[in-house]
Amino acid sequence: MNIGLLSVSLSVYSTKRIAEEVERGGHYIELIDHTKCSVKLVSGNPQIFLGNENISDDFDVIIPRIGTNVTRHGAAIVKQFEMNGVFSTARSLGITRARNKVRTLQIMTKKGIPIPETLFSINPENINEQIEILGGTPVIIKLQEGTQGMGVILAESRKSAKSILDTFYKLDTSILIQEYIEEARGEDIRIIVVGNKVIASMKRSSALEEFRSNVHQGAETMAIIPTPKEQAMAIKAVKHLGLGVAGVDLIRSDRGPLLLEANASPGLRGIEEATGINVAQEIIKYVELNRYRRKKQKYYQ
Repeated sequence: MNIGLLSVSLSVYSTKRIAEEVERGGHYIELIDHTKCSVKLVSGNPQIFLGNENISDDFDVIIPRIGTNVTRHGAAIVKQFEMNGVFSTARSLGITRARNKVRTLQIMTKKGIPIPETLFSINPENINEQIEILGGTPVIIKLQEGTQGMGVILAESRKSAKSILDTFYKLDTSILIQEYIEEARGEDIRIIVVGNKVIASMKRSSALEEFRSNVHQGAETMAIIPTPKEQAMAIKAVKHLGLGVAGVDLIRSDRGPLLLEANASPGLRGIEEATGINVAQEIIKYVELNRYRRKKQKYYQ
């Protein structure tokens, strides 16, 4: 197979690992910097260019690793590959859904997947009422499109919550407010789903005096086996978002597991080091299986 890896650099650990496993599987791999891609829309024959090179027909499969600050453009490039008949491990719609935390949580509630109580608003005039609706402080304030624990703030008092919210609203920044799950004790669970299978899972425990249980914020990790309910939640979430590969974050509460968010381009370093599982290889197996199925379907049409 000819596989296009949509990423800005091969020096990124996850991108490098996927490229290694593609080559180990005997396939051709090429890095596609999606920020340097253009689409020429022509009736009946849209074309994708990398610089001045037409790459519209060069790949059987693409593996998107789209950065936060170029989500819209990256998803549009993925969409054009899809429309040209190229299989993608993450649908463009799934990428944009997962990148926006509010949209993800709206879909989860619609599908009956439990989440922390969440509120979003753009009204700076009723901040006290917003906090009251969630049952008072402490509350978690999040950027709707933050990643790696960035843009996540714990407001322990009503005064600090009001100050933070007021600042974000004045900056015209999209945020959400969530209840603080105290019994989680700064821990969450990252589950990697590939296809309809849970491949690897780890528990992340926040560093001293840090409530965010994210590897990039210094969290400690350890391999775990999620409960059947947690596994089912993760698989359902990925399916409803329209993703083939994703990292799903859950938190354990007194009322059971709650879904926090999903990541369409999950980092591989933390999960592979914590579990010893070759997640990159599992992604390539998924690609190979789906490519085979598509060829078989086309043959019998």
